[in-house]
Amino acid sequence: MVGYMQIIRYQFLQHGDKRGQLVALEELRDIPFVIKRVYYMYDTIENMRRGCHSHKNLEQILICVCGSCKVLLDDGIEKETVLLDKPYEGLYIASDMWREMYDFTAGSVLMVLASEYYNEDDYIRDYSEFRKNIAEKMYKTNEEIL
Repeated sequence: MVGYMQIIRYQFLQHGDKRGQLVALEELRDIPFVIKRVYYMYDTIENMRRGCHSHKNLEQILICVCGSCKVLLDDGIEKETVLLDKPYEGLYIASDMWREMYDFTAGSVLMVLASEYYNEDDYIRDYSEFRKNIAEKMYKTNEEIL
């Protein structure tokens, strides 16, 4: 659905004792999709924005496993900024959502769990194209309602 943005955060179960903490993640239990790809960002240059794209089909969970960063989410109508600063918290990002990650603290590591394998054709890297795609989907949805 386009518009009426929902910010979905997952609080993962922490297991810990005097030795430290551990978080275990399982697809379709802790993560709402089959995990087909995992990657992470680190040593991000100061004042650098990462992401700056949307996906046509891919879903993601972002987890800042060390340090913190901010994530700008844009569904074509609303924009929200989310702070990721807990290694036991994940941010769900649906398809058709523009995302920009920025304000990385020194030493931060942002891990991404993805529902699909890498496919360049799934990316929308131009913001104008993203807005056009969202407008077309909204028009199509409105036609179906009428």
